[in-house]
Amino acid sequence: MLLIGIFLHADLAGMWRVTALAGGNLLWLAPYRLLFFLLYALGWVELLRPYEPPGQRIGLAYVFWATTVREAIDRLLPVASVGGAVVGVRLIHLRGVPIAAAGATVIVEILLTLAAVYVFTLIGLLLLLGFHPGGSGARYLIPALLLSLPVPVLTAALFRYGSVFARLEVILKRIAGIDILGAEAASLDREIRSCLGRRPAILIAGVLELAALVSGSFEIWFVLRVAGHPIDIASAVIMESLTQALRHLAFVVPAGLGVQEAALIVFGHALGVGSDLALTISLAKRVRELSCAVPSLISWSLVEGRRRTHAA
Repeated sequence: MLLIGIFLHADLAGMWRVTALAGGNLLWLAPYRLLFFLLYALGWVELLRPYEPPGQRIGLAYVFWATTVREAIDRLLPVASVGGAVVGVRLIHLRGVPIAAAGATVIVEILLTLAAVYVFTLIGLLLLLGFHPGGSGARYLIPALLLSLPVPVLTAALFRYGSVFARLEVILKRIAGIDILGAEAASLDREIRSCLGRRPAILIAGVLELAALVSGSFEIWFVLRVAGHPIDIASAVIMESLTQALRHLAFVVPAGLGVQEAALIVFGHALGVGSDLALTISLAKRVRELSCAVPSLISWSLVEGRRRTHAA
């Protein structure tokens, strides 16, 4: 509904003119997105190293493909941004990694993504404050963000020391008689603690994920440049960081429909970017999502179909 309302009140003619001006240049966003997947895959490979089967490497190419599949599922399917993680665990398990270890790397990667989004958001707010030192709401949002810092820190501490899945298993069994993970619950907690204890790998993976998020800023910079309305990279970082922050907060909204568009319009206005330009950016990102996600989903379905055929 939010997305429909935005487009009903948008200057569609102006948006069309801007998109037509950019033309085929927007197609470059799809191959550029491969950098985002590569950075995430490199971080995931770093977390997976201790769990590789003896004498066998999982390989960056395979992890890169699994990363694209995860992203495609989370972006295009109504799975509240968790279905991709489940499939990611399965794909890594198929390469001989124990399911608890595969699950631990995915959970730790999600925690690192949340931390990276937090840092990226803070960078965006600081830059926004620099643009509007007197009246920007950023000066109020930055303290609020800092006050919320205990939330991600405590979440990481809970997974590091709290035996989350073993306790959750006990609660579900007592309340509903559900035994989901069984003995795997304690194993998953143990692997998460082990993974979080590998600080060099955590630091490398975290920096790579932050770099992947920052790389998305170039998409905004590029779209506006080829559309004839160039902005500086700092403005692009502001728009990308705050838009990503809202998309992660609204993770239950499939593909962030309406959330992305509203965020780009609001933060774009603060930087002198009109609604038609903001919607052109969003449209370019949506087209890029489809062009990257659809081939990944097709390849995944073919792989799963082949496995079922061989199993039969």
